[in-house]
Amino acid sequence: MSTVTPPRPPSATAPSTSTSTRRPALDWRVRFAVLSLVWGFSFLLIKVGTDGYAPFQVTFGRLFFGTAVLAVAMAVKRERLPRGARTWLHLAVAALLLNALPFSLFAYSELTIPSTLAGICNATSPLWGMALSLVALSEDRPTRRRVAGLGLGFLGVLTVLGAWQGFNGLDLKGTAMALLASLCYPVGWIYVRRTLAGSGHSNLSLIGSQLGLATVQLALVTLVFAGFPTSFPVVPLLAVAALGAFGTGFAVLVQYGLVNEVGPTTAQMVTYFIPVIATAAGVLVLGESLSWNTPVGAAIVLAGAALTQSRARRAG
Repeated sequence: MSTVTPPRPPSATAPSTSTSTRRPALDWRVRFAVLSLVWGFSFLLIKVGTDGYAPFQVTFGRLFFGTAVLAVAMAVKRERLPRGARTWLHLAVAALLLNALPFSLFAYSELTIPSTLAGICNATSPLWGMALSLVALSEDRPTRRRVAGLGLGFLGVLTVLGAWQGFNGLDLKGTAMALLASLCYPVGWIYVRRTLAGSGHSNLSLIGSQLGLATVQLALVTLVFAGFPTSFPVVPLLAVAALGAFGTGFAVLVQYGLVNEVGPTTAQMVTYFIPVIATAAGVLVLGESLSWNTPVGAAIVLAGAALTQSRARRAG
C-alpha cells in the first residue's frame, strides 16, 4: 500500500540494491502472508485513526512512525543517505506521489466511505499502472490480453460502485479520492523508474530518505491546515502508530525483502490479497455493511488486474 511494486517487473523499475547471500529465517510465503495482513488491515487502522484525529494528522503520524522504523533499519545496516541535490529533488517528488499525497487522500476518503471500499479502490493500482505504462513507457506494448484486462478491471470498478443504480448511496467525493490515491502509486513509480533507477543507492537508503521527506512535507501541511491535536485519544493514537510502524515502515522492509528473494512479479501479487483482507476486517471488526456487488466487483477488478500483469506464453 505504501510503496506499490511497479506494474512492469524488470530490474530497472527499482533502484539498485545489494544482494545478500543469507537466507531469511522465515520462508517467503510466511512473509508474504504477513505483508498481506499488515497492508490489508491498514485501511481499518486509517478508519480508526480518523475517529480521533484529522486526516492530515493521521497521515503525518503514519509517516513519522514509518520513518522511525526505517531510520533504525538504516542505522543497524549502516546505510548512508543519498548524495546529490538532483537525487534529493527526485526523492521529494517521489515522496509526494508515493506517500504524502495518496496517504492523505485515503485518510480523507475514509471520512465518508467504508474502509472496505477504500481497500478495493486500492486494488485498481495495477489497472492504472498498466494504462499509464502503455502511454509513458515505450517498452510496454499494448496486447489484446492487456487491453482485455483493463476493460474487465474497470468493469469491476463500475460493479463495485453500483453504476446501474446511478451510484445511489455512494459518496462520490470520498470514492474519487480513494481512486485518485490508487492512481498516485503508478504515477509515482513511473517517475521513480525514469529518474532514480540505477542511481547506485540501495533501496533502503532511498525509501528511508523518501519517507523522511514525506514526513517533512506533511509536517508543514499539517501545521497550516490542521494544526497539532489538542487531545490524544488512546485507541486512535495506537491505530496511527501501528499504521506507521507496521503498515508503512515494517511493510516496506518485508516488501523489498520479497522483491529481492522471489522477484517483483511474485511480490506484487500481494495486491490481490489486500482488498480481501481489508473487506473482511471492515465487516468483522468495524461492522461495515457489504452488498453483493462489492465482493463480486472486487473479484472482477482483481481478475482484470491479474490479466494485465500476465504474459502470453511463447510457442515452442
